[in-house]
Amino acid sequence: MLSQIVRPMVRTQLRLLANSQATRATLVNTIAQWLGFLGVEARVTHLDAASNQIQVSLTVGKPEACDPHDWQQILKNLHQGKAEVPPVGAGMELSAQQRSKLVRLLAYVIQVGNPHEPISWDALHPQLMLLGFDDDTLMGIRSALKIPQDLDMLMEGLEPDLAAIALPKAVSIALLDRQVNPSEDKALAILLDSMKLS
Repeated sequence: MLSQIVRPMVRTQLRLLANSQATRATLVNTIAQWLGFLGVEARVTHLDAASNQIQVSLTVGKPEACDPHDWQQILKNLHQGKAEVPPVGAGMELSAQQRSKLVRLLAYVIQVGNPHEPISWDALHPQLMLLGFDDDTLMGIRSALKIPQDLDMLMEGLEPDLAAIALPKAVSIALLDRQVNPSEDKALAILLDSMKLS
């Protein structure tokens, strides 16, 4: 399922980049997001357009699958110092209605991720912060988690561009526990289909 999601998601995100008023900030966030799907924590430290290419410099954190001892040895071997990381922009502007729908969609993915367990915000909040959600989005998700979200209602009138923004974030949330259950898979598939309507 994820392989079917990634290619069209990348194509749509590239189209959104071409139409974005904040192309640099959006591309910085998108690159970090793409690497995040692989379990790699990355920050863009330099981004520039040269000739027919985009030059990108990254600061990369320890991949989740990497043993801490191995990672320390890699750092020691590279003799690499700490790099200054510029602040990352907020990316695309969403209307209040779009932001509301986005946070409710993300809350739904969280709710169906482990439907038989109560959601602990204290445990969830740090994980969402690591995924790069801003404070407004985090508070919106927290509020939306207080009531059960309905997928059919959320998908009603969903704009393709909003689906394209929601999909990678929903994938990141679904993969927090390293597995995608049928309910999460259904939500991701519907977001993908909605995104393709553009």
